[in-house]
Amino acid sequence: MTRRLAATLLVPLLLVVAGCTAGEADRVAPSGPPAPPSPFTDCAALTGPPGGTSPGSSAAAGSPAPAGTPAPPGPSAGPAGGATSAGALLPDLRFACFTGGAEVALRELRGPAVLNLWASWCGPCRRELPAFQRLAERSAGRLHVVGVNTRDDRPRAVSVGADFGVTFPSLVDTDQRLQRELAPNVLPVSVFVDAQGRIRHQDVSGALDDARLAELVRRHLGLEVPA
Repeated sequence: MTRRLAATLLVPLLLVVAGCTAGEADRVAPSGPPAPPSPFTDCAALTGPPGGTSPGSSAAAGSPAPAGTPAPPGPSAGPAGGATSAGALLPDLRFACFTGGAEVALRELRGPAVLNLWASWCGPCRRELPAFQRLAERSAGRLHVVGVNTRDDRPRAVSVGADFGVTFPSLVDTDQRLQRELAPNVLPVSVFVDAQGRIRHQDVSGALDDARLAELVRRHLGLEVPA
């Protein structure tokens, strides 16, 4: 009898204690530090031509070039080749922007543009990111420079972008979809795209510096950018 009474009194006491503990955990459990803000620019401008010209203007992609404009260079395959041949349209893929908002369809990207596939864990990618940032600054209004963060961890990518002062827009490709279309198992990859959205050149030669980037932009996109 005594044993039964003790058990009867003990059960409510345990329930009360358990309920208080759960309630306190809900109230005081830390939520962790807030995610650092993205250093990258929003992607909304990528579907308009560099410089923000409206799609209906004469400078829109596909419009006749002004008199005296040199013909665009012919397509060139990258050193290691890729699943997507030079001269082809960009793959029909959509990616989230690092800053959020609507997904970006690669086929709607308005060139000329340079896409750089990179990841925080890739040493050559980190070495060349500052050169791509300088390219974005020196070619502002004439060329889109777009990062495609590939198979990466978001906090680490944000940290690398902030450390190197990278502000050009970046898309998120966690599943390596674009990399598989271009140059599987290789990073970094740089893709040079003309005003019609066609791939003129893929480069998988390793970390690019300012001079090499300027040369590739001039050779494959017909733009003079100071190195």
